[in-house]
Amino acid sequence: MNSIISIQSHVAYGYAGNRAAVFPLQRLGWDVTAVNTVQFSNHTGYDSFTGDVFAADHVRAVIDGVQAETGFAGVRALLSGYMGDPSIGTVVLDTAAKLRRHNPDTLYCCDPVMSDPDGGCQIHEGMPVWLREQAVPAADIMTPNAHELFQLTGQAISTYADALRAAAMLRARGPRVVLVTSLLVDDAPAGHIAMLADTAAGSWVVSAPRLDLPARLSGTGDFITALFLATCLERGTAGSAPAYALGRTAAATQQLLEATLAAGSAELTLIPAQDVIVNARADEVEVQRLR
Repeated sequence: MNSIISIQSHVAYGYAGNRAAVFPLQRLGWDVTAVNTVQFSNHTGYDSFTGDVFAADHVRAVIDGVQAETGFAGVRALLSGYMGDPSIGTVVLDTAAKLRRHNPDTLYCCDPVMSDPDGGCQIHEGMPVWLREQAVPAADIMTPNAHELFQLTGQAISTYADALRAAAMLRARGPRVVLVTSLLVDDAPAGHIAMLADTAAGSWVVSAPRLDLPARLSGTGDFITALFLATCLERGTAGSAPAYALGRTAAATQQLLEATLAAGSAELTLIPAQDVIVNARADEVEVQRLR
């Protein structure tokens, strides 16, 4: 069995964290063990929410229980998203180390979720330092948005060259593949938003028209990371495989967001538009090689 462990937030209503990542992975045929770092009524971009943040000991106990029952048999990757504070991050890295003892080829994909400029996501003040010093060296794949990439590297990003420089800085410290999302740069076509994949073998970019989506829409980054990881697991991370993963992910994401906009929804229309997960093709978008 091919499986993935996904450690991130959970919402009862809507699509963010594991709710935005697990179903796409399952739709692509992956068996997913979802471990939740929080359980909220809805994501924190709403005016109010209820629920609990789970302690690191709770998260560790859940993972230990899974290991006791399964021995981590068949686990191909670990995916982490919102962790909240460094103590949960330590549990994530301990899990990655255990998985790699079982299978040295296990991929660790880290979506380095941090506080955003608009304040829609809050984390412990020590989390950026922990991500820079602990998560970056341990990860095989990292999927920061442009703001998170700046926080991880200190490199201001206003052009593709800036993004490539920052991604290379990140790769030099650990990850083999860096996927940068939500790129708004001066040299992209007007009114477009870009996504960039960077590896030692090359760098590629896709841009798409920026849609007028609801400000509180959340979960897009979680969806993107899940699809990109799944495709890297299918195709590998060497050579031009990340370019294919970028194209496929960008096509599916744009089609999902267009369906969400057409529905007038403030949440991703993940279930009505689920066919895009399996049907979107890399050749439906223009993947441009930058180097």
